[in-house]
Amino acid sequence: MVELGRIVRWSRKGLGQLAATLALMVFTWTVFAAPAAAMTKIALTKVEANPCPAEMAEGSVTSDGSGRPADCYLISGIATNPTSKVVYDADVFGRVYDNSHNSVMENRTRLGMIPEVPPGKTPFSIRISVPASLEPPLQLEQFRSSGFGSSVRLSLPGSDFSNDFENDEDF
Repeated sequence: MVELGRIVRWSRKGLGQLAATLALMVFTWTVFAAPAAAMTKIALTKVEANPCPAEMAEGSVTSDGSGRPADCYLISGIATNPTSKVVYDADVFGRVYDNSHNSVMENRTRLGMIPEVPPGKTPFSIRISVPASLEPPLQLEQFRSSGFGSSVRLSLPGSDFSNDFENDEDF
């Protein structure tokens, strides 16, 4: 009977510690992770593809890195942010087809990113490279975008984004 009392006291203490740990985890997630988890949908309209200017097209390679001849295109349009705050790192997704409706980028729908979308309407453009053998004009379908209420860039030692560890000898 004495052992049962000891087990009950231990389990109450253990449950209290477990509850405190879970509360700390939820608080930490809410404070630090929740802002990045809130995605904002950005409407994309007037989306079109046009050949890149000559200076931008120089050195184009296909998206698979094979070095085959490629054509450069700018996908442009209007991004509409319905909120009153700037949206950052808005990923752009869509399907690109050639004139015969063959997929230009098989198994790839993320085409790029818009670094900042202020409230309201903003023009955007994304550069893509497609194999030169594909028949133009390009057909664009199912374009959409979503981004975050704050920047989600990863800061790495020695990167352009952060100098936090520049003098740290451990790295």
